[in-house]
Amino acid sequence: MPPLPGEGQPPMEFETPQFEMTDENLDDHTVVVNVRGEIHVTTAPEFSRRLNDVIASGKTLLLLDLLGVDFIDSTGLSVLLNGLRSVTRADGRMAIAAANPTVLRLFEITKLDSTFDIHPTRDEALASVRGQAT
Repeated sequence: MPPLPGEGQPPMEFETPQFEMTDENLDDHTVVVNVRGEIHVTTAPEFSRRLNDVIASGKTLLLLDLLGVDFIDSTGLSVLLNGLRSVTRADGRMAIAAANPTVLRLFEITKLDSTFDIHPTRDEALASVRGQAT
């Protein structure tokens, strides 16, 4: 009997997804969360846990800097929606800095570009989350 496809071959290896997240406390109320790499089904649990920790710390003005994000899927969008809900419940505000066309397109096709406060630069997003006119 002939071998099955893939039989006798080493298992496929996939690259470890690139994901980095840091946060910067700007003042008593404002935090910038910097995310780089990919936000998808593999990285979303860590992103969710860490984002929830930042929100639970009591910061009410949250800037998500996604300028270094190359890819986001529906799982990542779900984490963002949950984060927005948590910040809003705490009477806070959240803004997103994003410029990657692939990331922006996902917000657009899911119609979430009208749900999130999205800006092309970190400075504009920070001004928005702080309620300042740009």
